[in-house]
Amino acid sequence: MMAPQQQLSRRAHARMACSSRVLATRVLAVAAPLAPPAPSASPAPAVPTVGISERSGLKHLPEPARARALDRKANKFEKIKVEKCGSTAWTEVFELSRLLQEGKSTWEDLNLDDVDIRMKWAGLFHRGKRTPGKFMMRLKLPNGELDARQLRYLASTIAPYGADGCADITTRANIQLRGFALEDAESVIQGLWDVGLTSFQSGMDSVRNLTGNPIAGVDPHELIDTRPLLREMEAMLFNDGRGRQEFANLPRKLNICISSTRDDFPHTHINDVGYEAVRHPESGEVVFNVVVGGMFSIKRNVVSIPLGCSITQQQLMPFTEALLRVFRDHGPRGDRQQTRLMYAVEAIGVEKFKQLIAEYMGGAEFAPPVHVHHEQPWERRDLMGVHPQRQPGLNWVGACVPAGRLHAADFAEMARVAEQYGDGTVRVTCEENVIFVNVPDEKIPAMLAEPLFQRFKVNPGLLLRGMVSCTGNQFCGFAMVETKQRAVRVVQALEEQLELTRPVRIHFTGCPNSCGQAQVGDIGLMGAPAKLDGKAVEGFKIFLGGKIGENPELAKKFEQGVPAVYSHLIPRLKEILIQEFGAKEKATAA
Repeated sequence: MMAPQQQLSRRAHARMACSSRVLATRVLAVAAPLAPPAPSASPAPAVPTVGISERSGLKHLPEPARARALDRKANKFEKIKVEKCGSTAWTEVFELSRLLQEGKSTWEDLNLDDVDIRMKWAGLFHRGKRTPGKFMMRLKLPNGELDARQLRYLASTIAPYGADGCADITTRANIQLRGFALEDAESVIQGLWDVGLTSFQSGMDSVRNLTGNPIAGVDPHELIDTRPLLREMEAMLFNDGRGRQEFANLPRKLNICISSTRDDFPHTHINDVGYEAVRHPESGEVVFNVVVGGMFSIKRNVVSIPLGCSITQQQLMPFTEALLRVFRDHGPRGDRQQTRLMYAVEAIGVEKFKQLIAEYMGGAEFAPPVHVHHEQPWERRDLMGVHPQRQPGLNWVGACVPAGRLHAADFAEMARVAEQYGDGTVRVTCEENVIFVNVPDEKIPAMLAEPLFQRFKVNPGLLLRGMVSCTGNQFCGFAMVETKQRAVRVVQALEEQLELTRPVRIHFTGCPNSCGQAQVGDIGLMGAPAKLDGKAVEGFKIFLGGKIGENPELAKKFEQGVPAVYSHLIPRLKEILIQEFGAKEKATAA
């Protein structure tokens, strides 16, 4: 078999397409059929399918949306979806895996649109630029919750790949597994389903991981437990993890979250759809104010805006379903950088957009937003350390996972610790850390003595506890710089040299897509060109002033072209921490 670098040559694309046509005739006989999606409470407009291929992404689109997808100005991804819907990956991933396993196909035979694009609908991301022939698998973890059985299974999936097998906690409180061969996809996906997980619809134009309160159910200050709501939403949107075809062809991805405290742990201000729980001052009922349109992109970074309504808990699921249909049917499909939800809301208008959702819900009525006056400002809580739960005698324990990087042994050890000291579950957070819950008071000393917490510190330094990093160019082809190892080394050096009076959140991201969310950090570093001694080197733009929690703000660009080499970057960050955040140089030892 040829090396993947040779086999994935773009010049071979034309001849590769023939195997895709062969595959189309074989896959239905091999892969199990998808279960039908749950019945919908929200009526959708009738969509004629005469003359539309069963495999086309046009199948569930009404005529105006089809016209936008077929327009000559539509982006290349729309053309790929018109040809063959991304949902075909939910069956073809098994067929491709078997063909490669059995030696009946080679990399040279594969259609690159399938390998590089459509497999993302099944959660498989080919990292051809950095690791040819290997994949990242992104999961779905509503509310970031995992149990010990799931943790051990994740360990078993990456262990066979040795040094190539690792995992990352993401800024959507999710897990990405690395090092996969496509040959192993069938067994891994089936195993995920067996333990109650899925990777389907975790990429491309669908809804990304649903986020909520990482201490839901144990939080003394929560208004509502976000876990059952997000589990129900996950099952509804993704057909219990098997994929829901009618939501496979949105104009672009959607980020959705539910916030249940004033801390706003899931960052509603940077989500496409944010549900903010609030207690109605008259009825005492917990309802949800709706905000929409938060996003980061190369062209635009913007916080969400109020939709001008609140919804009840009973309306939450049908409202979400209807909103997706409105976005699918009315959203733009031209310039790829202008197809996020905010562009649809602006083009349609806030009131009309809200009216369309009500119509898709069969004429629903929404209450106005609920405004609650608070006498005192709320300081966003730090989740690291040992904290009493609302259940007397029990605690949650937050531990810092530097840069969110995990290995097989880490998953296995977290499972053991969670079972031995807590309730057998853990939560991963949007800050790429981990939380153990329901730990009795008397078990805390022995738990903190575990070797796991020598690496994943329960009381990390004032910089390390808030550090966030994207994947960087170790794996990601978009990233301009290496981030994870650099982030850990830079923060360790700064903590060794400085005395700080408060936590300072430093976010590292490799490119303007800002997966590391540089714009929400106190300090944000974004990969960018730089020069050193007249030569091009890896560099950063520096942002300052991001605020999270109540009254959030995006950071502003402060400086650009800072070389990423340690001899320049560390001294510059020291200056910023001293001048802007009150840090002081540590006294040198005598």
